[in-house]
Amino acid sequence: MHCPFCNADDTKVIDSRLVAEGTQVRRRRECLTCSERFTTYESAELVMPRIVKQDGSREPFDEEKLRAGLLRALEKRPVSTERIEEAISRIEHRLRATGEREINSRMVGEEVMSALQELDEVAYIRFASVYRRFQDLTEFREEIDRLEKEPGTHHRSVEKER
Repeated sequence: MHCPFCNADDTKVIDSRLVAEGTQVRRRRECLTCSERFTTYESAELVMPRIVKQDGSREPFDEEKLRAGLLRALEKRPVSTERIEEAISRIEHRLRATGEREINSRMVGEEVMSALQELDEVAYIRFASVYRRFQDLTEFREEIDRLEKEPGTHHRSVEKER
C-alpha cells in the first residue's frame, strides 16, 4: 500500500479490526519512510457475472429484471415479500459463487425456476410455461405430473405459505 503522504511503497499494518458487521476490515497502517499513520478499509469485491443471452449478446446482471420476473410469476399468490427477497439473494449468491465472469441466461432461468418451485407451484408453472414455451396442454400436464411425482413438492397448503 502506498503512503498517501509521501507516496512510499512500504507501509506496515499496526492494527486490524472487523467493521461493518464483519463485511469490512479496518487497518491502521504506518509508513516505514515518513512514519505517518493512516487507515484503510478492505472489503470483498463481489461482482455479478455478465449475462450471455441466447442471441449471443451480453448485458450486465440486472437485479430489478430478476425481481420483476419473480413478481410477475408470483402475482396474486400467497408468498411474502421477505421470502421473495430471500429467493433473490439466494439466486444472486449462486450466480456469484460460480466464479465465472459470464454465464448463460439459461442458467439464470433455471435458478429462477428452482426458486419458484420452492416458493409456489402455481408461480413455478406460470414461469415455466413461458420460459420453456409450452406449446399445448399436454406439455402443461407433463410438467404437473412431474411435479406431483417429486417428493415434498405437492400438497402444500395455502396456510403454510402465509
